[in-house]
Amino acid sequence: MLPDRPDASGGSERFALGVNYWPSRTAMGWWQRFDKAETDDDLARIAASGFDSVRLFLTWEAFQPAPDRVDAAMLDRLVAVADMAGAAGLRIMPTLFTGHMSGVNLVPRWALGGTERDHRFRVLSGGGLTPEGLRNWYADPVVWMAQVRLAGEAATALAGHRALWAWDLGNENSNCVRPPDRSSAGEWLKRTAGAIRSADREARVTIGLHMEDLEEDRRLGPADAALACDFLTMHGYPIYARWAEGPTDERVLPFLALLTSWLASGAEVLFSEFGLPTCRRTGLRPDRDDRGGAAMLVEEGAAAAYTGRALAELRASGCLGAMLWCFADYAPATWGDPPLDEAIHERSFGLWRADGSPKPALAAIEAFAGAARQDGARDLDWIDVEPEQFTANPGLHLPRLYRRYRERPVAGST
Repeated sequence: MLPDRPDASGGSERFALGVNYWPSRTAMGWWQRFDKAETDDDLARIAASGFDSVRLFLTWEAFQPAPDRVDAAMLDRLVAVADMAGAAGLRIMPTLFTGHMSGVNLVPRWALGGTERDHRFRVLSGGGLTPEGLRNWYADPVVWMAQVRLAGEAATALAGHRALWAWDLGNENSNCVRPPDRSSAGEWLKRTAGAIRSADREARVTIGLHMEDLEEDRRLGPADAALACDFLTMHGYPIYARWAEGPTDERVLPFLALLTSWLASGAEVLFSEFGLPTCRRTGLRPDRDDRGGAAMLVEEGAAAAYTGRALAELRASGCLGAMLWCFADYAPATWGDPPLDEAIHERSFGLWRADGSPKPALAAIEAFAGAARQDGARDLDWIDVEPEQFTANPGLHLPRLYRRYRERPVAGST
């Protein structure tokens, strides 16, 4: 049975349980090396494990080779994926303008030539790395008009499709470019969301916000997104949070979800990314200064326990649902290509190993599948500032509020 779409109707619907998807064999080269039978098998495996939804990514360069042209063959592949997902009982959340992914920024050549550049992330375009900067999506009319075109044509292709759950306006966009001001961010949201809704009146829209959008003011945060989106999404990973209590600190996740909702005046939140990179051996400890991330790996059993705790905490916080990162470890044949050539930990976030065998975390997921959403009163007494004060200095307030969140009395404790 297809899951309910996320809404604000209360606690009667299921807690959505999803997974972020790239095929193990191709990683981010999926759309160019599309194999329908492989994808169909993967989706069937996902559904059989208790998941009800899949978030997938439209690599921008593959879907829009020129600003005035969307690739019809890629749209056909997208529709085929939606058909297969629907047949498996899954809903999909396609993510537009991808964009940032696992440590690189994948950008069409026509969207390069600007001054935007986050030097933490390499830029990949036309099959190779480039030192060029990006044009600003929020200010450059050629780029944002192209994005409106892609949003509209993709939404037209899936308009009314039974498997469509919602559209995501990008994956951690602030790691690519940031709006010059809040006004340009609001206009961009209005244009892109409007293009989708013009093509499909029933379409729901969100945007892939992440932890760093709360750690600093990037001029498109929860309050801004809530003005254009039907619900909000958040991504969080304790392995990347210096203020967390270690790599398996599951309380980071509900904290981020509650903070996101509070900043957006109570908007509904789907936690659309969380997970851990794993290894079978014990004794590896996280070291955030490790360049390739190999020392971030967490033993599979510990990751499974974390997954179960995280799902329970996210449900208790009132989230619409949660989506694991990610489907499967990437096949060794992909490790020589960016981002996996340098981002070693990104190779092993999967719930299945590259050989297809399941990891222990899947047992925790299967046990949780089908749970009803828990939507009740949310304790926010640990928040002692106004949203405007938080936004003015998030680097100070976020870690401080997390300490207050962890120290708060828990219902039922003595």
